[in-house]
Amino acid sequence: MEQVNGFYRIAWREKNALCYIFAPKEGGKPVLYKDVSNLLSRHGIEGYKEYDLHQAIQSGKDCVVDLGQGSGIEFSESMDVFVSLDKMKVTCKFTPGSEKGSFLTKQDIVADLNGRGIKYGISEEAIDAFLSHHIYNTDYVFAEGMAPRHGKDATIEYFFNTNPSLKPKHNEDGSVDYHTLNTICPVQKGQKIAVLHPMDPGEVGCDVFGKRITPRTVKNKKLEYGLNISISEDKTELFSDVTGHVSLTNGKVFVSDVYEVPADVDASTGDINYSGSVHIRGSVRGGFTVVAEQNIVVEGSVEDALLQAGGDIIVMHGIQGMQRGVLDAGGNVVAKYIENAKVFAGGYVETGSIIYSEVGAGEDVVVAERKGFINGGIIRAGGKVKANSIGSSMGSKTTVEVGMSPEKKERYNILQKELEQNKSELEKIKPVILKYNQIMTAGQKLDAKNQMYFKQLVERAKELNAQDDEARSEFATLQQEMLAGKHAKVIVQRDIYPGTVVSISDLSIVVKEKRSFCTIERKNGEIVFANQ
Repeated sequence: MEQVNGFYRIAWREKNALCYIFAPKEGGKPVLYKDVSNLLSRHGIEGYKEYDLHQAIQSGKDCVVDLGQGSGIEFSESMDVFVSLDKMKVTCKFTPGSEKGSFLTKQDIVADLNGRGIKYGISEEAIDAFLSHHIYNTDYVFAEGMAPRHGKDATIEYFFNTNPSLKPKHNEDGSVDYHTLNTICPVQKGQKIAVLHPMDPGEVGCDVFGKRITPRTVKNKKLEYGLNISISEDKTELFSDVTGHVSLTNGKVFVSDVYEVPADVDASTGDINYSGSVHIRGSVRGGFTVVAEQNIVVEGSVEDALLQAGGDIIVMHGIQGMQRGVLDAGGNVVAKYIENAKVFAGGYVETGSIIYSEVGAGEDVVVAERKGFINGGIIRAGGKVKANSIGSSMGSKTTVEVGMSPEKKERYNILQKELEQNKSELEKIKPVILKYNQIMTAGQKLDAKNQMYFKQLVERAKELNAQDDEARSEFATLQQEMLAGKHAKVIVQRDIYPGTVVSISDLSIVVKEKRSFCTIERKNGEIVFANQ
């Protein structure tokens, strides 16, 4: 037997109202008292015994309830319309008319929907399904919008390793092999190196009121490339014109033959400035400069020289900078040791020891040789600093800062100073502007000189407020980033000595006593030492 919902209908016997209650069958929905009472109230039928009506409905049986006197006016079947919050679905529920009342037609239902502005996605099949049975106490979906089909961003597929490993091999005896480094991605002439998969803009949707719903905005891309590369006619494929090596720097593909320096960079070579990578078989002598848009590999050592690379810098025998040597890499820096030098890396720094140097890394600083010490200088890392020992028993001034990249930390300090200066200047200007306003409010006129000065003060105040708003927004963003640094920590694998300054985000401490085998990190707003 088919499931049938509970049902009710009002009948008039002259002006006496009767409510016929029909119980549900085969697990159908029961009649709800509130639905019946709402209908009676809507048609002015009052004074009936609510308890009797409620009991009749609760009985679960077919029955008749005498509601008493009323208007005797017949009423038609009615429809309630509900539109979802996102305007993508229209649900209708029907209330029966009186015994001799008329039934809704398809034209009535469509006209009602149209009158409410509902024009799109109306389902005639759903309307016909209701009209064929007139089932009450149930929801009918009479209209549905069409959700937009969201597209996809353009993507670029690279057929080479876009993130070659530069981390040196750690031997079982604790030493580090700086000679076996995976720094080159070889490429053959004619080889396909990248493919652009165009963006898919998606499709527009529509809500039940006929309003267009646009898909999310997608991002387009194009292939960026340097010399020695050809692009297909449809601008979607890149091919190498030479046999050499390929790399990706700031979203741009480069293919080049490595510039080889067979011995030292010195007076015999002069300074070097190359658009690709530079491989130096010897050392870089004091006073010379090597600039490369990609990587620099030095098989020997670096003296008080300047090395700048858009990619990575590898110095197999370390740098003795004599307080003048600088390594500046957009990527990572790997060196056997760093002594009396300045080293900056957009990625990580890995070395065997650091002595009286300034080292900054956007990611981690790892001092990984068997000695693995940091002695003197200042070390800054956006992530963690890891070393065997930090500071010295002789009290060399050593500072370790983690939690934000050096560039952002410097910007944070600049903004903090700028905000303080703006505040100080505004505090001087505001009383003067207030005084002039009081003078003019009192009806006194300013002479031309004072008018000009007043105007200049007002303009300066506006300028300072605008600068302050912009700086404060950027400062808040950097401050939030600083406080959210989850991976900022200092890992001591042996000893950290008294006098060492440790800063994590916005907090600093001075190590008071020698600590061993510990991790220093920020927890619950303070710097803590945890045993390993």
